[in-house]
Amino acid sequence: MRLYHKGDRGAPVRDVQDRLVALGFTCDPDELGVFDFGTLAGVREFQTSRGLPSDGIVGPETWRSLVEAGYRLGDRMLYHRIPMMRGDDVAELQARLNSLGFECGKVDGIFGPDSLTGLLDFQRNRDMADDGIAGPRVAEELRLVDLATQKHGRQAVRERQWLDTLPRSVAGQRIFLDPECRQSAEGEATWMAAIEAEVDIQILGGLPSLSRSIDTSPPPRLRSQKANRTNVDLVIGFYVPNAGEDEGVYYFSSEHSRSEAGMVVAQHIADRLDIRPLGRTMPLLKETRAPAAIVALKSTNRRVGRIVANVVASLYERSGEGQSPPNR
Repeated sequence: MRLYHKGDRGAPVRDVQDRLVALGFTCDPDELGVFDFGTLAGVREFQTSRGLPSDGIVGPETWRSLVEAGYRLGDRMLYHRIPMMRGDDVAELQARLNSLGFECGKVDGIFGPDSLTGLLDFQRNRDMADDGIAGPRVAEELRLVDLATQKHGRQAVRERQWLDTLPRSVAGQRIFLDPECRQSAEGEATWMAAIEAEVDIQILGGLPSLSRSIDTSPPPRLRSQKANRTNVDLVIGFYVPNAGEDEGVYYFSSEHSRSEAGMVVAQHIADRLDIRPLGRTMPLLKETRAPAAIVALKSTNRRVGRIVANVVASLYERSGEGQSPPNR
């Protein structure tokens, strides 16, 4: 899709405005179909609320999030298909099933195989037709179940176990390094950091891999799929924030869930770089199964790569001392 930003006009802009208003974000005082300061502010506020880069531009990720945010559990029939269904209704289904002990994996709003397994287990447990379809009846059944004593889902338990059972050395660990590549300048800067981190992790005995080659720019979802296919232990990204975006170390966090392990990793790296850990919903954080953190610095270079590699190594060395999530 094309990018929509300040100065654009027409039916697509009106569609964006309608979706923002339906979600509680104002575009005043802009006219319908006119992307001006009011719509720009509304888009940025929405992006911030969803953990997206707040650049005020409606590109593929922001548009997808606008569409996904409009769904509530029971609005439509949810089932496993290719391409997989996405939305806040899927995230709500995952969160509710996880809280009841029917494992769906990460609450990422993507109806994948784990979500299907959790839904089928729930349907069998409740003597419902085990068709793997979450429609109004499943939504109502979930609402009838008493959730007053909600528990953490198994994904949260698994992440805590990951932290508790880290080996005492990075040696043999598969570390996936992702240099973001939206523009050539960013791609060059993040590549230098990732290559430096790769070399240092190799020296320490780790098994690093890169999400792309120096002359390619695959989209985030393909890079996330590569991490999942290769079954890595940890994902570290390098990213150059746009104007108006905060520097920090990003970890997965949404209104439905957050990655406990990713948050701890982000905290350790952020402490060393003297920046903040920040919750975000970027694809690399949302769609990778392994714990993930993205180092977002406006000045990214080889030194940053060396620091990150050393922090990753120290994280493993300190694994026996116990980990705790950040309080920031």
